[in-house]
Amino acid sequence: MSKYIRKGDTVFVNTGDDIGKTGRVLQVLVKESRAIVEGVNMVSKHTKPSAKSPQGGVVKKEAPVHLSNLNLLDPKSGQPTRIGRREEKGVLVRYAKKSGEVIK
Repeated sequence: MSKYIRKGDTVFVNTGDDIGKTGRVLQVLVKESRAIVEGVNMVSKHTKPSAKSPQGGVVKKEAPVHLSNLNLLDPKSGQPTRIGRREEKGVLVRYAKKSGEVIK
């Protein structure tokens, strides 16, 4: 499991072709240090006709983005922020470095 970015988080893309876009994390690929973000890094995949897609053709889908190219959005201001971890009531929680707000 990634320490900083998790499934369901809203992230900001800070570099690459999709710079400036935001999206929800659909999946985190921990071993590759990548995440699949909704609507970001779209690629065209050519598929053969099969039982799942009898027509076949070109399908647009999201490709993984490296975690270093993503910043979590601050829950208070909606701006990209770095993430810290601190202990509260015996539990490690993530917090936004910009506002100090705890991220759920």
